[in-house]
Amino acid sequence: MTETHANLRRLKLIWPLLLLVFILVVGTGGTAIHLSRFYRTPQGDPATTLIYTIKRGQSFNTTARQLVKAGLCSSETKLRFMATVYGLDKKIKAGEYRLSGAMTPEEILTVLTSGKVHLRRLTIPEGYTVRQIADVVEQSGLGEAALIMDLCFSEPFTRRMELPGEAPSLEGYLFPETYLFEKGTSEEAILAAMVGRFKAVFTEELQQEGKALGLSPNQVVTLASIIEKETGAPSERPIISSVFHNRLKKRMRLETDPTVIYGIKDFNGNITRKDLRRRTPYNTYVIKGLPPGPIASPGLAALTAAVRPEDTGYLYFVSKKDGSHHFSRTFKEHSRAVRKYQLNR
Repeated sequence: MTETHANLRRLKLIWPLLLLVFILVVGTGGTAIHLSRFYRTPQGDPATTLIYTIKRGQSFNTTARQLVKAGLCSSETKLRFMATVYGLDKKIKAGEYRLSGAMTPEEILTVLTSGKVHLRRLTIPEGYTVRQIADVVEQSGLGEAALIMDLCFSEPFTRRMELPGEAPSLEGYLFPETYLFEKGTSEEAILAAMVGRFKAVFTEELQQEGKALGLSPNQVVTLASIIEKETGAPSERPIISSVFHNRLKKRMRLETDPTVIYGIKDFNGNITRKDLRRRTPYNTYVIKGLPPGPIASPGLAALTAAVRPEDTGYLYFVSKKDGSHHFSRTFKEHSRAVRKYQLNR
C-alpha cells in the first residue's frame, strides 16, 4: 500500500472524529453564548416591581419556579443551570426583596444572595397612643397588636427598657418617627428601637431642665404628651405649656380633655358631663396635678416645650376651631372666648 493511500485511509478514519469535535465546539460555544445572553438580559416587564419573599429553608428549585411564574424570568431550567454554574443556588438568603422586571437574571440572583432585604417603612405620628401604635405596626405586617400591647404594659419588659424615672409603662416612650424594619423583626426589637430613639432624643439636658422646674423625667414626658394632644400647632406648644405650668403652680386642676379621654375605656368620641365627673387616675378635672403617666407619644417639640414654657400669665385656653387657640388670663375672659368660639354667641 502506497503512503498516499495510507494517509487517505487514516483521514477517512479521523474525519468523523474531527467533525464530531467541531460540532461539539460550535454547539457548546453557541449554547454558552445563548445562556450568557439569557443571564444578562432582562426578561420581565420593566414597569413591574414586586416584593418577593424567600422563606427559611426554601429550595432554589422553588425559587426559580416562582420567579418564572412572577414573570421575572423566562426559563426555570436555564436559571437553575446558571445558578448552579456560579454556585449561587446554595447561597440565597431568606427575607423580602424588591425585584423589578427590568432586572436581569444575574441581577436578581445577586440581590437574592446579598442578604440586602427590603425594609418596610413604619411611620409613627406624634401624639399616637400605644394602642394606635400597635395597630399601625400590625397594619404594616410587622407584628401583632395584641402582643405589642402586652409588652408595653409588662413590668419585666419595661424594666429591661431602662426608662428614665418611674415610668409605669411604655406609653409615651415610643418615639414618633419613621422607622425601617425587615419583615420578621420581633415585636420586642421594634419596641426597643422606638424606646432607644426616645432615649436619644430625651437628653440629659432636657431632664435637668425639667428637674429645675420640679418635674421628674416621667412627669416631663407626661406633661409633653398632654401638650402634644392639645395642639398640633408648633408655635402654640410653649404657650400651652405655660398654661399648665401656671395652673400647677397655683394648685389648680389641669382640666384637660385628652386626659379624660385616655382614662375612658372604649371611648366613643363624645365627652359627657358624666365623663368629666368620673374618677379615674387620668381625669384631670377630678385629680390634682399630673396624671400618673403619659397619655400618648410626644415629639421633640412637645418635650422641649414641657421644660421651656413661654413666660405668660395665661390660665385658660379654648379652641378657635381652626387649629389654633385663644388664651386667657381670667375665667371671665375665658368664658367670653368660649361663647365666641365654641357657642357662636
